[in-house]
Amino acid sequence: MGDQSRMTLFFISRFCQRCVLLACLLLTGSAWGADILLTAAEDGTGVQAFAQALARQRPEDHVTFTPLKDLPAPNRLPAGTRLILLDLPGLDWRLQDTQGPPTLVLRISRLQARQRLGSNLPARISLLWSDPPLDRQLRLITGILPQARRIGVLYGTDSEFLLPELTQYAAPLGLEIVPQRWDNINDSRPLLNLFKNSDVLLGLDDPQLYNPKTAKNLLLSSYARQLPLVGPNAGFVKAGSLASTYSDQADWLAVLDRLLDHSPANWPRALYPEHFKVVGNPQVARSLGIEQVDEANVAARLAEGEKRP
Repeated sequence: MGDQSRMTLFFISRFCQRCVLLACLLLTGSAWGADILLTAAEDGTGVQAFAQALARQRPEDHVTFTPLKDLPAPNRLPAGTRLILLDLPGLDWRLQDTQGPPTLVLRISRLQARQRLGSNLPARISLLWSDPPLDRQLRLITGILPQARRIGVLYGTDSEFLLPELTQYAAPLGLEIVPQRWDNINDSRPLLNLFKNSDVLLGLDDPQLYNPKTAKNLLLSSYARQLPLVGPNAGFVKAGSLASTYSDQADWLAVLDRLLDHSPANWPRALYPEHFKVVGNPQVARSLGIEQVDEANVAARLAEGEKRP
């Protein structure tokens, strides 16, 4: 064989090796990267910003957002897709099929899940709770109001199921739960009765009880009695409650980043975000004669307490 033929075979061999290497790299890259699909009924700027932030956080994955109205039935999506639902209409759509792709549901409260699912969690669906965890809210109270022992709790038909859990968390903290049913928000007598027997109110994330219609009555009554209201969420703190824990977009992105690093088979059925913050209302603290909440310091102490066994 001449030198030219040997040189030709050499270059052909090198070319084939490079083709095989390139194919291996492409296959490996597709194995590493995941197809992550976010959806919501409303295609607003907030939803788009969240999807873009997740895409920046996970550049090795293929992250897309598709409005709910443009999606096929859940069982027609590729089985390898990792689905993230950003609102309740998305969950209603996903519940059409038991064979849909593994799904993470954001922005759903315990109460909303109870109304849709009862006590049964469907397979291949993980719920990431939006309402503050009850034990965290109770420990917030002990951190900012150490003298408070009787925790007044308004509840309704939808939120009554939370009371046993709340009582269970309160006992080790030396707290007493004082429950009061409030079926008619136009009747202030249950509210005033609860104020007489409580040191502080803990708001449950129940929109039937805590909403724009009830906010004025609740908050003015608490001021008149000099009784702080903690919770039920960050939005109500802006309206006039004393403080609450909450998780923001950065916290949820951290949760998703951790979960998406694992196989969906290892996703928990439900969880609260590990990362959170504290928000306080300085004006309310002053009006109640209470020391202003040091948000960063209180949040750090709460987080440290959750790390202990």
